Amino acid sequence: MTVIVGLVHKNRVHLGGDSAGVAGLSITVRRDLKVFRNGPYVMGFTSSFRMGQLLRYAFEVPHPSGDLDRFMVTKFIDALRSCLKDGGWARKDSEQEQAGTFLVGIAGRLYTIHSDYQVGEPSDQYAAVGCGDDIALGALHATAALGLKPRQRITTALEAAAYHSAGVVGPFTYATTPKAD
Repeated sequence: MTVIVGLVHKNRVHLGGDSAGVAGLSITVRRDLKVFRNGPYVMGFTSSFRMGQLLRYAFEVPHPSGDLDRFMVTKFIDALRSCLKDGGWARKDSEQEQAGTFLVGIAGRLYTIHSDYQVGEPSDQYAAVGCGDDIALGALHATAALGLKPRQRITTALEAAAYHSAGVVGPFTYATTPKAD
């Protein structure tokens, strides 16, 4: 289910997402957003609407400080783990905690948070997650040198994923971080 697309442009992180809620072969167009702002962060989720609801409404995001990579891997992830546990969504399998997958932008940087709480940052300055991610990544790569505005590139990637993936459907929604210093 879903595709979330993100890219960095001029010290801002731009995200876009679809509206599909998928269960087996059934699809529902959801009104609740998969991309949103939470404080200075922009986030876009896949995996579970419950996780997304916790990220949007219950996650008290810590203010970034110091080395951003270290901060994301430690303080941000520690706060995230607590939020998901308190909200009843974190899972434990063979003594390993697991969550879901989402994109997060902060201070002009784009990160992918994986289900094992791994924090990754793409060197290409764009990323996608969800069942339409490979299609969206191809569109982002193909449009990189065309001089398109961020919203145009994201929309192209979302439209490509919706055209070629049964788990992706509009309408599309967007969110952007404030410009980083």
